[in-house]
Amino acid sequence: MGTFLYLLLRSLETGSVYALAALGVVLIFRTSKTTNFAQGAIGTLNAFVAATILVRWGWSIWVVVPVAMITAIITGFIIDTIFIRPASKVGSTGKQIITLGLIIVIIGIIPMIFGVEPIPMPRFIAFTDATQINILGASIGYNAIFTIGLSVLLMGGAFWFLKYTDWGLAIRVTASNEVASKLMGVPTKKVTMMSWATAAAFGTLAAIIIAPQSAVDINMMNDVQINAFFACVLGGFQTFYGPVIGAYIISLSKNLTSYYITSTWNTVIVYIVIMIFLFFKPVGLVGKKIVKKV
Repeated sequence: MGTFLYLLLRSLETGSVYALAALGVVLIFRTSKTTNFAQGAIGTLNAFVAATILVRWGWSIWVVVPVAMITAIITGFIIDTIFIRPASKVGSTGKQIITLGLIIVIIGIIPMIFGVEPIPMPRFIAFTDATQINILGASIGYNAIFTIGLSVLLMGGAFWFLKYTDWGLAIRVTASNEVASKLMGVPTKKVTMMSWATAAAFGTLAAIIIAPQSAVDINMMNDVQINAFFACVLGGFQTFYGPVIGAYIISLSKNLTSYYITSTWNTVIVYIVIMIFLFFKPVGLVGKKIVKKV
């Protein structure tokens, strides 16, 4: 029981990182009608900002994280204004190519500004014996509890915002039909800009949470990016909450497969099972099939 609970808690921690990145991906997909392949690169860039300020100026992580969120929001504004908005009449494939180009640009800029050496990033709460808690035989750190709680709180706040606020309604109607939204007076340009800013902030937080496991480097978000996309596909791109559910399922499946079956092929096995599932339900777990009437 203790082992399973430990795996479950670790899955919640890792799944929260996947879920934050996946929510950013689906938010942009629904509002800008494109798949943002640069989500991980954007998070990496702003994680470098946080790590550099922390190392060079000695600021606390509790200070640099809000600063990184601000730079992430600005990054989202810049990308939407300079790259995405001028390509509004370009098809979805063209926009995807733009985001692929953004990866090259961002990954090329990072070493020029921050150098090529990985930068260590501390946890929110330092790892010591005193910062551990035992739950039914499973040990988990206060830092893990904090990151899980923070991620769930932010995502819950995002879902509340989408459902109960005027701007949330604007995002949902833009995601449903952008042309009709414009005719109804919805400021779709501001909606897409806000979506890019929010997605960049979520990606940055995911990068900062995952960074202490190794360091801040240009490849730190590769695994998160891949799992975020799989989460979107598994959960379904037609809803905002589907990818979040998919992210936690993937994280739990990988940990259970790694412990009970094999740690070498656990990722491959999980991805194969997902692809088999999608063969029978291609719209995902909670996705909806779109039927166009002629």
